[in-house]
Amino acid sequence: MRIPARNQVKRWRHYTVVILFAGTCVALSARVIYLGSTERDFLQEQGDARSVRVEKIPSHRGVVYDRHGEPLAVSTPVVAVWTDPRRDALSDSQLGQVANAVGANAGELRAVLDAKHDRSFAYLKRQVSWAESERLRALDIEGVHFINEYRRYYPGAETVAHVVGVTDVDDIGLEGIELAYDHVLKGSAGEKVVLRDRKGNNIRDLDYRSAPRFGSDIALSIDLRLQYLAYRELKAAIEGHEASSGSIVMLDVNTGEILALANQPSYNPNDVLDSARMRNRAVTDSYEPGSTVKPFTVLAALESGRFASDTLIDTGPGYFNVGPKLIQDPVNRGIISLAEALKKSSQVGFARIALNLEKQAVFGVFARAGFGDFVGAGLPGETPGTLRDEGLSRPLERVTLAYGYGLSVTPLQLARAYLTIATGGIRLPVSIVRQNRVPDGERMFDAHLVIEVREMLEGVTAPDGTAPGARVDGYRVGGKTGTARKVGAGGYSDERHVALFAGIAPIDDPRVVMVVIINEPQRSLISGGAVAAPVFSRVAGRALRLLGVPPSWSEAV
Repeated sequence: MRIPARNQVKRWRHYTVVILFAGTCVALSARVIYLGSTERDFLQEQGDARSVRVEKIPSHRGVVYDRHGEPLAVSTPVVAVWTDPRRDALSDSQLGQVANAVGANAGELRAVLDAKHDRSFAYLKRQVSWAESERLRALDIEGVHFINEYRRYYPGAETVAHVVGVTDVDDIGLEGIELAYDHVLKGSAGEKVVLRDRKGNNIRDLDYRSAPRFGSDIALSIDLRLQYLAYRELKAAIEGHEASSGSIVMLDVNTGEILALANQPSYNPNDVLDSARMRNRAVTDSYEPGSTVKPFTVLAALESGRFASDTLIDTGPGYFNVGPKLIQDPVNRGIISLAEALKKSSQVGFARIALNLEKQAVFGVFARAGFGDFVGAGLPGETPGTLRDEGLSRPLERVTLAYGYGLSVTPLQLARAYLTIATGGIRLPVSIVRQNRVPDGERMFDAHLVIEVREMLEGVTAPDGTAPGARVDGYRVGGKTGTARKVGAGGYSDERHVALFAGIAPIDDPRVVMVVIINEPQRSLISGGAVAAPVFSRVAGRALRLLGVPPSWSEAV
């Protein structure tokens, strides 16, 4: 039977298609086999380049603790949100969703992407909380990717900000302990190889190249209880006297550790940073100390052998000229003892003392007390102040140096100097890091002479002294006031002052040394005895009780 021509054509077409399809399959199979055997490494490399990535495993920064284990700086897990501007063209609607989820501004995000349109990586937002990141993940926006990282959190906020400092968005220390001990606190990131899908999401981990090394913890010498107390009282004093700034430093007499260090104004390291408030004034700002250095002039007088605590000094008629300058007291105190000169802070009395000593006597004591030298406590930005011996051949230079002008000290330096008095003449190293043992000190002054000066300091806080406001109920305390005029464009100003008080508590068995500085108080009270001494009293009283120091057997008379 003859097959119609029409059916023959259809059959021919069918066989042709089958042969062509079979031939194509054979050719493709041959090509695959050929490439698999000859170009395997190249193809594997190209495939991996599109789906395999090396990803960093973030490291955990070390925790900063106070001396009792209270956390002052901790790292919390957060997320960085990013995209690839060259590959992922996010619409305005998608950017709006991202902005709403993470609390950002959609317009600012668009500006970032437009500026980085030719790059393959751009952050949409760093340090996004886990709750925000989960909201964003739920939207499943193609082109939005996530990286795990850490953010620093500071439980003490502004109270301890100048000590602990702050890190930047990349977890690198910028200020305080975070900067000074960045090499200890920071760790090193690990690495892992991951497989990603076409959206850039990790499918699985292929290999771990290295584990992250976490940073080491640091325990500071700061006692957070005392820090809160010092900060609160300092802030209240600055606000109450409408002062421009202030600092307070408390040292442990037994170890030289810094128990509290606070400044005003301060800042919150958990919030938007204000660089003007970030300066640690206790270690960076120096002031002419005024009468707070007079105990060291007394020590120079005792060392000379020409004076004792009961040596009489004629201050009448209450003033006299040294070169072109008139040295005067508020009233004519007449003939007073060396101890009374310190108690009443007599400028005339100390001028007489300075002129009766060798040229280098006062300067030498100041230098051994640590003025003009770095403290080296471990805080960044420290300045050494100034102490120069030029001009000591001129009587006026020796006189002004003896009562606290012509040199400058930081609050921390002044605290270290008083620490030397509190320890009986031994200079201890001052530290912001907790010490596991009592450090070795260096004797600077004769113990008997220093103890004699220390006993004189108790008289300053007596009812007829310059700082009765520094007294602490139940404890014998001592110290010295200072009210220094500030230098302006036209010389020393009668309108701008620094009020200071440096004290020791208890005076009979010292436990803490404290320096309070109130810069430029604006109300009617401007003296160290009226402005700074009451702060010392309030802080020292609570501190001694918190530290478990038993009350003195008798109070100051």
